[in-house]
Amino acid sequence: MRTSKRTQILEAAARVVEREGVKSVTFDSVAAEAGLTKGGLLYHFTSRDDLVQAIHQHLADQWEAGMAAAVAKPADEATDAERLTAYTRVATQSATRAELLFMLEGATTADHAAPWNAVIERWAPPPATPADDPATLDRFIARLAADGLWLYESLTAERLDPGLRQAIAERIASTLTRDDD
Repeated sequence: MRTSKRTQILEAAARVVEREGVKSVTFDSVAAEAGLTKGGLLYHFTSRDDLVQAIHQHLADQWEAGMAAAVAKPADEATDAERLTAYTRVATQSATRAELLFMLEGATTADHAAPWNAVIERWAPPPATPADDPATLDRFIARLAADGLWLYESLTAERLDPGLRQAIAERIASTLTRDDD
Protein backbone atom coordinates (compact mmCIF):
# COMPACT_ATOMS: atom_id res chain seq x y z
CA MET A 1 0.00 0.00 0.00
CA ARG A 2 1.31 3.43 -0.96
CA THR A 3 1.98 5.98 1.74
CA SER A 4 -0.24 9.04 1.37
CA LYS A 5 1.34 12.38 0.51
CA ARG A 6 0.11 13.74 3.85
CA THR A 7 1.86 10.90 5.71
CA GLN A 8 5.03 11.48 3.67
CA ILE A 9 4.95 15.15 4.73
CA LEU A 10 4.47 14.22 8.39
CA GLU A 11 7.34 11.73 8.23
CA ALA A 12 9.51 14.41 6.60
CA ALA A 13 8.56 16.82 9.38
CA ALA A 14 9.57 14.21 11.97
CA ARG A 15 12.99 13.93 10.29
CA VAL A 16 13.39 17.72 10.48
CA VAL A 17 12.56 17.58 14.19
CA GLU A 18 14.99 14.67 14.73
CA ARG A 19 17.81 16.78 13.31
CA GLU A 20 16.93 20.31 14.34
CA GLY A 21 14.20 20.35 17.03
CA VAL A 22 10.57 21.45 17.10
CA LYS A 23 11.21 25.15 16.42
CA SER A 24 12.73 24.18 13.07
CA VAL A 25 9.33 23.11 11.72
CA THR A 26 8.51 25.68 9.07
CA PHE A 27 6.73 25.31 5.75
CA ASP A 28 10.06 25.85 4.00
CA SER A 29 12.03 23.27 6.04
CA VAL A 30 9.34 20.60 5.84
CA ALA A 31 8.62 21.22 2.15
CA ALA A 32 12.33 20.90 1.35
CA GLU A 33 12.61 17.67 3.35
CA ALA A 34 9.49 16.24 1.68
CA GLY A 35 10.65 17.27 -1.79
CA LEU A 36 7.68 19.58 -2.28
CA THR A 37 7.13 23.24 -2.90
CA LYS A 38 5.79 25.40 -0.12
CA GLY A 39 2.53 25.58 -2.15
CA GLY A 40 2.39 21.78 -2.21
CA LEU A 41 2.62 21.74 1.56
CA LEU A 42 -0.03 24.46 1.89
CA TYR A 43 -2.41 22.22 -0.05
CA HIS A 44 -2.38 19.82 2.93
CA PHE A 45 -1.89 22.22 5.86
CA THR A 46 -3.36 25.71 6.06
CA SER A 47 -1.09 27.03 8.84
CA ARG A 48 2.02 26.09 10.80
CA ASP A 49 -0.21 25.29 13.77
CA ASP A 50 -2.28 22.95 11.57
CA LEU A 51 0.95 21.23 10.51
CA VAL A 52 2.26 21.01 14.08
CA GLN A 53 -1.07 19.61 15.33
CA ALA A 54 -0.99 16.98 12.56
CA ILE A 55 2.58 16.05 13.52
CA HIS A 56 1.49 15.60 17.15
CA GLN A 57 -1.34 13.30 16.06
CA HIS A 58 0.88 11.36 13.63
CA LEU A 59 3.61 10.75 16.21
CA ALA A 60 1.11 9.86 18.96
CA ASP A 61 -0.50 7.38 16.53
CA GLN A 62 2.92 5.84 15.87
CA TRP A 63 3.55 5.62 19.63
CA GLU A 64 0.22 3.84 20.08
CA ALA A 65 0.88 1.50 17.14
CA GLY A 66 4.16 0.53 18.79
CA MET A 67 2.37 -0.33 22.01
CA ALA A 68 -0.30 -2.36 20.20
CA ALA A 69 2.45 -4.24 18.36
CA ALA A 70 4.28 -4.90 21.64
CA VAL A 71 1.29 -6.80 23.04
CA ALA A 72 -0.18 -7.88 19.69
CA LYS A 73 -3.58 -6.40 20.54
CA PRO A 74 -5.32 -3.07 20.98
CA ALA A 75 -5.38 -1.38 24.39
CA ASP A 76 -9.01 -2.27 25.12
CA GLU A 77 -8.20 -6.01 24.79
CA ALA A 78 -5.06 -5.93 26.96
CA THR A 79 -4.85 -6.31 30.73
CA ASP A 80 -3.59 -3.44 32.88
CA ALA A 81 -0.19 -5.10 33.17
CA GLU A 82 0.03 -5.79 29.41
CA ARG A 83 -0.84 -2.18 28.59
CA LEU A 84 1.74 -0.81 30.97
CA THR A 85 4.37 -3.29 29.82
CA ALA A 86 3.78 -2.10 26.26
CA TYR A 87 3.93 1.55 27.35
CA THR A 88 7.16 0.93 29.24
CA ARG A 89 8.69 -0.98 26.34
CA VAL A 90 7.94 1.79 23.85
CA ALA A 91 8.90 4.61 26.22
CA THR A 92 12.21 3.04 27.24
CA GLN A 93 13.30 1.22 24.09
CA SER A 94 11.89 2.62 20.87
CA ALA A 95 10.85 6.23 21.40
CA THR A 96 12.33 8.53 18.78
CA ARG A 97 13.81 11.93 19.49
CA ALA A 98 11.02 13.52 17.44
CA GLU A 99 8.34 11.76 19.52
CA LEU A 100 9.99 12.81 22.77
CA LEU A 101 10.48 16.41 21.67
CA PHE A 102 6.89 16.64 20.48
CA MET A 103 5.61 15.12 23.73
CA LEU A 104 7.45 17.83 25.63
CA GLU A 105 6.26 20.52 23.23
CA GLY A 106 2.75 19.13 23.52
CA ALA A 107 2.66 20.09 27.16
CA THR A 108 2.59 23.75 26.13
CA THR A 109 -1.01 23.75 24.83
CA ALA A 110 -4.09 21.64 25.44
CA ASP A 111 -4.63 21.06 21.70
CA HIS A 112 -1.09 19.78 21.20
CA ALA A 113 -1.22 17.63 24.33
CA ALA A 114 -4.57 16.02 23.44
CA PRO A 115 -3.25 13.24 21.14
CA TRP A 116 -0.57 12.26 23.67
CA ASN A 117 -2.98 12.41 26.61
CA ALA A 118 -5.46 10.18 24.77
CA VAL A 119 -2.78 7.55 24.11
CA ILE A 120 -1.52 7.66 27.70
CA GLU A 121 -5.08 7.46 29.05
CA ARG A 122 -5.64 4.25 27.06
CA TRP A 123 -2.30 2.62 27.86
CA ALA A 124 -0.99 3.91 31.20
CA PRO A 125 -3.56 5.95 33.12
CA PRO A 126 -2.84 6.96 36.70
CA PRO A 127 -4.83 5.15 39.40
CA ALA A 128 -8.32 6.62 39.79
CA THR A 129 -8.13 6.49 43.59
CA PRO A 130 -5.39 6.19 46.17
CA ALA A 131 -3.78 2.86 45.46
CA ASP A 132 -4.64 0.38 48.19
CA ASP A 133 -3.60 -2.39 45.80
CA PRO A 134 0.21 -2.84 45.67
CA ALA A 135 0.04 -4.07 42.05
CA THR A 136 -1.78 -0.88 40.99
CA LEU A 137 0.82 1.22 42.77
CA ASP A 138 3.67 -0.77 41.18
CA ARG A 139 2.18 -0.20 37.71
CA PHE A 140 1.97 3.54 38.30
CA ILE A 141 5.53 3.67 39.66
CA ALA A 142 6.71 1.77 36.57
CA ARG A 143 5.00 4.33 34.34
CA LEU A 144 6.62 7.22 36.22
CA ALA A 145 10.02 5.52 35.91
CA ALA A 146 9.54 5.00 32.17
CA ASP A 147 8.41 8.61 31.77
CA GLY A 148 11.44 9.77 33.75
CA LEU A 149 13.82 7.87 31.49
CA TRP A 150 12.53 9.43 28.25
CA LEU A 151 12.23 12.84 29.91
CA TYR A 152 15.84 12.62 31.08
CA GLU A 153 17.03 11.77 27.58
CA SER A 154 14.88 14.50 26.04
CA LEU A 155 16.12 17.21 28.37
CA THR A 156 19.78 16.23 28.16
CA ALA A 157 19.62 15.58 24.38
CA GLU A 158 21.71 12.44 24.78
CA ARG A 159 20.90 8.77 24.83
CA LEU A 160 22.19 6.64 27.69
CA ASP A 161 24.66 3.87 27.07
CA PRO A 162 22.64 1.00 25.51
CA GLY A 163 23.65 -1.43 28.28
CA LEU A 164 22.57 0.98 31.00
CA ARG A 165 19.37 1.79 29.13
CA GLN A 166 18.55 -1.92 28.82
CA ALA A 167 19.25 -2.52 32.52
CA ILE A 168 16.95 0.36 33.46
CA ALA A 169 14.20 -0.91 31.14
CA GLU A 170 14.47 -4.43 32.62
CA ARG A 171 14.36 -3.05 36.16
CA ILE A 172 11.24 -1.03 35.35
CA ALA A 173 9.64 -4.06 33.73
CA SER A 174 10.49 -6.23 36.76
CA THR A 175 7.89 -4.31 38.79
CA LEU A 176 5.27 -5.46 36.30
CA THR A 177 6.07 -9.15 36.49
CA ARG A 178 4.95 -9.30 40.11
CA ASP A 179 1.39 -8.57 39.00
CA ASP A 180 -1.11 -11.43 38.70
CA ASP A 181 -3.12 -9.51 36.04
